[in-house]
Amino acid sequence: MDSTAGSAAPDAVQAGQHVVVISGLSGAGKTATAKVFEDLGYRCVDNLPGELLADLAELISREPGRFQRVAIVLDARAGDVLLAFAAIRGALEGRGIRPQVFFLEARDEILIRRFSETRHRHPLESERGIADSIAAERRLLEPVREEADVVVDTSELPPRDLKALIFAQLWAPVEPDRMAIQLISFGFKMGLPPEADIVLDVRFLQNPYYVPGLRPLSGLTPEVRAHVLAQPLAGAFLDGAEGLLVETIPAYLAEGKTRLTIGLGCTGGYHRSIVLAEELAGRLRAHDFGPVSVLHRELETA
Repeated sequence: MDSTAGSAAPDAVQAGQHVVVISGLSGAGKTATAKVFEDLGYRCVDNLPGELLADLAELISREPGRFQRVAIVLDARAGDVLLAFAAIRGALEGRGIRPQVFFLEARDEILIRRFSETRHRHPLESERGIADSIAAERRLLEPVREEADVVVDTSELPPRDLKALIFAQLWAPVEPDRMAIQLISFGFKMGLPPEADIVLDVRFLQNPYYVPGLRPLSGLTPEVRAHVLAQPLAGAFLDGAEGLLVETIPAYLAEGKTRLTIGLGCTGGYHRSIVLAEELAGRLRAHDFGPVSVLHRELETA
């Protein structure tokens, strides 16, 4: 994992509105990064023609309530990417909005392998082959990289670590009286999530793994969800966890903490923890503490 953080959040970001520009090399993880921001409640705009970027900036500026959180993906598909980057950044800053720029990259051999596995076409593909296309794109985007606030090398970065890194690097993603919450379901046999502030053990519930027909299904399926939530202790646990967090989150905020990561673990991280993470996330969203995202660690590494 390699990341470079820029300066502190500008006053405009601290006041509530936050715009992110996601750029970087093709195959380095821009789509996955956009999904992270989408899970955090950002409106994501991908591959918008360069001619429309000024209009987008005007819309974001004119309607801050509607466009409080925006993530814009900008890369070689835009044509003249340097012109497009300068256009969106200039248009936003001219309206008092300083975007936070994330740049994704990876080693050449990793990018070549990813293109080989997915069989996607490189946007700068030429008769000289994928290696030359990657080298040309790297040279083309170097000025954008130099101006980025956060540079992330995804060469050896698992999806769960990418999410944790972005979550940690965001400029004041919530207002001073709001809390950005991430729930992570995981399996204890794979180890604790190191980014968790709070860890809750749900192995006291009966394991669907031993129920015929449920073993191959994840906690995202209706069958496993019904089985887990039918257990009386599941409701008691959710009531207790919700009550604890409702009482303590305001205290965390009073101490200046604006991000909270909660791990929910079962044996394999495939059934019970997933169900309860989804249920607890829904309850926390109802309290409107701030954006709530969910990561199912073992599903993403399966």
